[in-house]
Amino acid sequence: MPDNHTDVSIVLAGEAGQGVQTVERLLVRLAARAGLHVFATKEVMSRIRGGVNSTELRVGTRPVRAFVDRIDVFIPLVNQTMPHLQRRIGDETLILAETSRIDIHPGAVDVPLTAVAEEVGKALYSNSVALGLIAGLLEIDAGLLGEVVGEHFSAKGGEIAEANREAARRGRELGRGLVEDGRFSKTVTPDGDKGERLLLNGTRAVALGALAGGCNYCCAYPMSPSTGVLVELAARQDELPLVVEQVEDEIAAVNMAAGAAATGARPLVTTSGGGLALMSEGLSVIGNMELPLVLHCAQRPGPATGLPTRSEQGDLNLALHAGHGDFARVVLAPGNIEEAYRLTHHAFDLALRYQIPVILLTDQYLVDSFHDLGELPELESLDDHIVKTKADYRRYAYTESGVSPRGVYGHGAGFVRSDSHTHDQDGHISEDLHETRPRMVEKQLLKLEGLQAEALEPVLHGPRDYQTLLITWGSTLEPAREALENTRRDDVALLHFPQLYPLPLAALEYLGSAERLICLEGNATGQFADLLLRELGFAVDEKLLKYNGLAFTVEDVADLISDL
Repeated sequence: MPDNHTDVSIVLAGEAGQGVQTVERLLVRLAARAGLHVFATKEVMSRIRGGVNSTELRVGTRPVRAFVDRIDVFIPLVNQTMPHLQRRIGDETLILAETSRIDIHPGAVDVPLTAVAEEVGKALYSNSVALGLIAGLLEIDAGLLGEVVGEHFSAKGGEIAEANREAARRGRELGRGLVEDGRFSKTVTPDGDKGERLLLNGTRAVALGALAGGCNYCCAYPMSPSTGVLVELAARQDELPLVVEQVEDEIAAVNMAAGAAATGARPLVTTSGGGLALMSEGLSVIGNMELPLVLHCAQRPGPATGLPTRSEQGDLNLALHAGHGDFARVVLAPGNIEEAYRLTHHAFDLALRYQIPVILLTDQYLVDSFHDLGELPELESLDDHIVKTKADYRRYAYTESGVSPRGVYGHGAGFVRSDSHTHDQDGHISEDLHETRPRMVEKQLLKLEGLQAEALEPVLHGPRDYQTLLITWGSTLEPAREALENTRRDDVALLHFPQLYPLPLAALEYLGSAERLICLEGNATGQFADLLLRELGFAVDEKLLKYNGLAFTVEDVADLISDL
């Protein structure tokens, strides 16, 4: 009899061009339609050609949102694999491989993927055989499998679509055979209604959040892993009031965004750490000219080129300090796909109201991961906060909040002057060092008081009567939350920070109530732990740091909790 499990972890690995990512996309859709909860994340080697790529798919009876070390089923499509994948293979792992071609592990069960594909028509269909194999293991309906495969390949013509359907059907028979003879016994039961579920990855969530925030201008130079946001928005510009520009470099991107903001647009720039480094001067210009900008930075390991297709949380210090001089900014960091959607919208709200740059930090793991979720919340439409100028209009008028009425060129009777130099209230260049210069700097920094007063509060998960407090920001949230749920400790809680700067003062009570503080970060130095000490005066007792280019796993955090 098959054993019922809450989830099954399946890893598929192959060379670039073998269709591993196609299988991932189809499996995510297939499992969700079958009434299963699903999570998927990919690993792509940081090279132009060659190497081994993999995808992990978790399918469960309850929501699954995080990466695990455990591999229940491993399907290698190539006779090599990454060493860290080999280390994740355990005694319980079912390895399915063409043993005549692949000698990756002595305990592998032979599955003739290529032979079946060639019988159907050509070896190219082996990825569809692998898809069907997994569908058979998960007991997914044959009709649904054929429907999903047919939809995906329909654009390639009826003959190709039918061949892939047949390949998937034959693969499903292989999978069912493994279940029936007892070699695979970990079944998962569908939860809830079958049919279409909302499936998002972090890339699309950021793009949709930007559109919900009224983004009408996106300017970027492609840089992994942020490029997907540019592509998502570019695909929609013909149907929406939206202009998307791919420019020659990151310096051009931030400066064009500044020009767009000055004319009243709601710009988004998307980049990674190396791009943000190049944008530092432009970010300073935006700060001094008091323009709204949302800058999405999808982090990857550095320094320099680092590992372009891997994940890290190493750009927090850069986000905090990029740009010369002192000016107000906000740094947000979504912990999951829903937060990526909501916080991108919130970033536009803050940028427009306070006329500042808002930096949204994601990472490769978050933007490339998929999971199913309920409906996205409806978010309110945002005001531009643009005034019709009068004859006596002053672009940089002193106010109690530090926020001046925002006028744009040609909208009203007043003359709008903007300048990147130190300027007076009218926008004229000024070298009045005794009054204008210090007061204008103070005016810009005064915005931080309002921003801190409305800073997003950290979110507590777990018991309120805790002794140990785990601190997370960004994508460390979901692995830590699942680990906490699994270990069921009544003395350990989790505090997640969606806003990193300015830090919310509400955090003081949470931090002060703990006997022990542990910060989880995907970098080598504990950048957020340092920020907590500098801004709030709390030194953490321990740092759990990971900087090998891989995301935190549920087991990473569970081991830490178990050792407390």
